[in-house]
Amino acid sequence: MMRVGGLASGMDIDQIVKQLMSAERIPLNKMQQDRTMLEWQRDGFRDINKKLSELDNMMLDMKLSHTYNSKIAASSQEGAVSATATTSAFDGTYNINVTQLASSAMYVSESFDDEFDPNKSLNSQGFDIESEDFKFYTYDEGGEDNEHKYSVSGDDTLNDVLRQINSDDNNVRAFYDEGLQQVIMETTRTGIYNNTDGEGEIVFDEENSFFSDVLQLKQERSAENAAFQYNGLSMTSKTNSYNLNGINFQFTNVTEGDAAITVVNDTEDSFDKIMAFVDKYNEVVEALNESQREERHRDYPPLTDEQKEEMTENEIELWEEQAKSGILKGETVISSGLFNMRQSWYSAVDTGDEFTSLTQIGINTSPDYMDGGRLVVDEDKLRESLQQNPDAVQKLFSNSEDGEGRGLVNRLEDAIDNTMSQIGNRAGNSNSPSLDNYTLGQRMKDLNDRISAFEQRLVQIETRYWNQFTAMESAISRMNQQSAQLMSQFGEGM
Repeated sequence: MMRVGGLASGMDIDQIVKQLMSAERIPLNKMQQDRTMLEWQRDGFRDINKKLSELDNMMLDMKLSHTYNSKIAASSQEGAVSATATTSAFDGTYNINVTQLASSAMYVSESFDDEFDPNKSLNSQGFDIESEDFKFYTYDEGGEDNEHKYSVSGDDTLNDVLRQINSDDNNVRAFYDEGLQQVIMETTRTGIYNNTDGEGEIVFDEENSFFSDVLQLKQERSAENAAFQYNGLSMTSKTNSYNLNGINFQFTNVTEGDAAITVVNDTEDSFDKIMAFVDKYNEVVEALNESQREERHRDYPPLTDEQKEEMTENEIELWEEQAKSGILKGETVISSGLFNMRQSWYSAVDTGDEFTSLTQIGINTSPDYMDGGRLVVDEDKLRESLQQNPDAVQKLFSNSEDGEGRGLVNRLEDAIDNTMSQIGNRAGNSNSPSLDNYTLGQRMKDLNDRISAFEQRLVQIETRYWNQFTAMESAISRMNQQSAQLMSQFGEGM
């Protein structure tokens, strides 16, 4: 039926229908607000889980030895020898006397004439080369020779040949120096691999003499191994680096006598890592506590679309800030999660070593109940504990046993993983493919179905209103026509 907008009655039918539908929409608005509240709760839970996940990710480092047994190595001759120490290195002083650095082998050609162009064919510049294979040899770790073969013709340029060499896996590089007008070939590694007396690291094939006869390459510098003494013991290395007893020594120059390498616990590095973990834990605790302390403003329900249209962006932002306040207040999964996290710190750990509780290394929970279980650190005591017995600190935190011997970090991880799992069941995560996978999603899905059904019902109700008003308008129009006809007839009779 065509809608008639009050032409016969003079009434503003559009406005009347809008007002009637506004009343009809009240249940729909309430359902949409409920859905928005569920979305806010879901997002709030996911934010909590994100913070818990960040803390959980830090726990791996808190289980590793290098967090507590980090070492620092200092050299008395940093310009000649430096060192880095792993957690397995023993504290103490190591004397290193470097008498020779490792070096690479270098071969240099005779100088070419001024007219030579490395980008022109070899034969066009006076060489008489037929197409054939040319070889040289390098040596592996065991001193066995490795053959490297290249095809060269008179149509090739010198740079073509050099590109073949440089693209091969041969521990060699070669280039033409324009200033010297010479080819330079050198090994890309230091040290002696060819154990044959009188031969170098690159040996040219005697039958194919392109490298020695055509390029006229001759050894300019032989390779050398690094030579040094470790606490008086003579040693060599093919490289200017040597690993010994958890320490990596780097040689950059010969030393003036003995260089003293001192290895000690890097207490500050360990301290900083533990403090970073404590700070992240306190940040998470504060976030969880704040979610339970926030005041709930029930007079600030989510805004409807119609309400937002009548407000500025700033007004909407301020309103929703109040509406979202306390959205997770009273959620037992958070309050119980907080309780379990706090409890994970309190019980003693049977480490079989010096430290069995947090308080012994200077870490306590805040005595102010308003802090909600934040950790407070006596920095001097923590540093002292790490300096005197880092292994005992590690056991306290990271023992992987079950029961009374389980380390504090593992206990905390158990509590966090349990809380994250419960929150995931409640609110899912960003990768949840379906609303069916978590309880808030199921409630949202139910509301979506109810909202969809109610919207269809509203269409039917609005159609009914318009049909009724259209019928009324039609009736009034007919009455007006009949009245006009009667008046016309009375006028003719007079």
